[in-house]
This record gives sequence, C-alpha cells and structure tokens, in this order.
Amino acid sequence: MKNVLIINGHQPYPFAPGGLNKTLAGIAQSMLEDAGFHVRMTEVSAGYDVEREVDHHVWADTVIMQFPINWMGAPWSFKKYMDEVYTAGMDGRLCRGDGRSAEAPTRNYGMGGSLGGTQYLLSVTFNAPREAFGDPTEPFFAGGSVDDLLRPQHLNMAFFGARPLPSFAAYDVMKNPQIEQDLRRFRAHISRHLLGNDNAQAAA
Repeated sequence: MKNVLIINGHQPYPFAPGGLNKTLAGIAQSMLEDAGFHVRMTEVSAGYDVEREVDHHVWADTVIMQFPINWMGAPWSFKKYMDEVYTAGMDGRLCRGDGRSAEAPTRNYGMGGSLGGTQYLLSVTFNAPREAFGDPTEPFFAGGSVDDLLRPQHLNMAFFGARPLPSFAAYDVMKNPQIEQDLRRFRAHISRHLLGNDNAQAAA
C-alpha cells in the first residue's frame, strides 16, 4: 500500500480560506513520503484534469479525502470533481457500470467496482462540536455518528469496490478551535492506520 492519492476538497470562502484542510493534507503527505510512500496531491480548487484524476485513482493503493463539511456534505467544487471524475471512470477503470447485468437487472446494484485492492480514508473538518454526534439527546443528529453523515461518501467509494479505513474528524474548528490537539490526533491517526504504528504517542 505504497501509492497514496490525497485529495484536498476544500472550497475557499472569505470566512474559511482553507488553511486547516491544507495543513492536514500537507501533514499526511509529509508523513507518508518520509515513510517511503509515493504520494500524489490534488487540490480541487486549483483545477484538475479529469482523465489524470481517474488515472490517479487507478494508481493509488490508498485515497485520502480531506475536506470540510459544508451544509452536511462535501463542498460543491469537490462534488463537481466527483461528478466529473467518477463518471469518466465508469468505463471500467473505476467501475464497470453499476454492477447489474441484463440477466439479472434487479440484483447486485453497486457491485461493479474495479478498485477492490484500494482503501480510502475520509478526513473532515466541522463547525459542529464533537458532542453533537453520538448522543440521542442532541436533537439535530439524533444520535447519528460522523460516519452516518458521511454515508454518501462511503457509498461512492463502495461503488468502486474500495474499503474504508477509520475516518478522522476535527470538530468546532471555527467557534472553539483546538488546532494543536487536532494536529496531534491526526498525526496519530495517520501513523496508526497508514503506517501501522499502534503507538499513538509516536506521532504526537
């Protein structure tokens, strides 16, 4: 698992220029390159070539998606990236159609993925506090988890046959930021789940 594609899906706004997401993507790149991995980085807001991005996904053993949660999902520019790149890859490079066949048109939807050897990691930043998740007494998410909210992203990657690594989240980054703690936790997350180091203190 030595080839890693990092996608920085941040959409810059005047109130959120994207420094934290860029920093997290850069930390992952540095840690992985220092460990001997081959890393390719795409910054969606800087532009991209659709065919090259499909090739990056085919090349990668691991895809890291770094982005803020905007209105309960990926930013519009990252969604546009996915619409364009993933549609282009439905020619067999990322998936073979939607997995169904003429012989069984109602079965196996979503099972046509070509990236069975690929793993992916979702890393997101929130304005929401950590306490908003996993608590049934909090009315908005009603006990739902971060991964419940990220289910569309997980399903996109499952459509290609990729398998998930544990997600990472930085919370309350606008109203009550704990940036240094978030960076330490992120380093430990990358160390544990991509470098195979179970000692969380090794990345602090």
